[in-house]
Amino acid sequence: MATRYVTPLREGGSLPGIVEGDDLGTYIMKFSGAGQGRKALIAEVVCGELGRRLGLRVPELVRMELDPVIGLSEPDQEVQALLKGSGGLNLGMDYLPGSLGFDPLAFEVGAREAGRVVWFDALINNVDRSWRNPNLLVWHGELWLIDHGAAMIWHHNWPAAEKGAARPYDASDHALATFGPDVAGAAEEFVPRVTEELLAEVAALVPDEWLADEPGFDSPDEVRQAYVRTLLARAHSISDRIVIGEPTKDKPSQAPAWLAAKLPRRAVK
Repeated sequence: MATRYVTPLREGGSLPGIVEGDDLGTYIMKFSGAGQGRKALIAEVVCGELGRRLGLRVPELVRMELDPVIGLSEPDQEVQALLKGSGGLNLGMDYLPGSLGFDPLAFEVGAREAGRVVWFDALINNVDRSWRNPNLLVWHGELWLIDHGAAMIWHHNWPAAEKGAARPYDASDHALATFGPDVAGAAEEFVPRVTEELLAEVAALVPDEWLADEPGFDSPDEVRQAYVRTLLARAHSISDRIVIGEPTKDKPSQAPAWLAAKLPRRAVK
């Protein structure tokens, strides 16, 4: 239960906020009343919990109840409206005090770790881990993954999900593209581990109320099964469709220009 709203984080488009919980913990709250809606919260849970089970560092996620009365004293009208519109169940992410935003000029990432992150982002089709907006934190000298609400874009249009999930993943402007990501090694490690059982375990963590009334489905469990099927199929095929630093039929590579400007000390292959 959130007991106090501390401050908004205006870096995020959904206006997440720092809150205190009744367990005395401090969390980044993602609100159900934000413009992205419940699909963003579902993506946070599915992707975040899957990443954790694969051994990636993702801050702990918790369910948090919010009493809309908490927003009555908030002077910012936009924030007040968000809090009032998010009564009930929301999502909390453990706050990492003292963490820093990832800077590729200041923090070196090994090829193995870079490959694991790139492969994972390809699996969930994370379009929000670019050099423009890395959504990576450095905490106690280690890399942490945050903000997966924009991933799995296919779940916004389930009738076309199979086709959407079959598309390649262009990692040309991925935040870790310059570190020589060992995608093949990551695939060898991860593909056998992304099983139907593991995905079902992760999907089961999504609350029923965020899955209810999804068009084309009769129950929350049917929606969960759709997530499992789509991610399982993608896990076994995406490794051969990850593009790094190469143009695709849809757009030219974004990598060479910004690499030459921002990271001249690294060779671009």
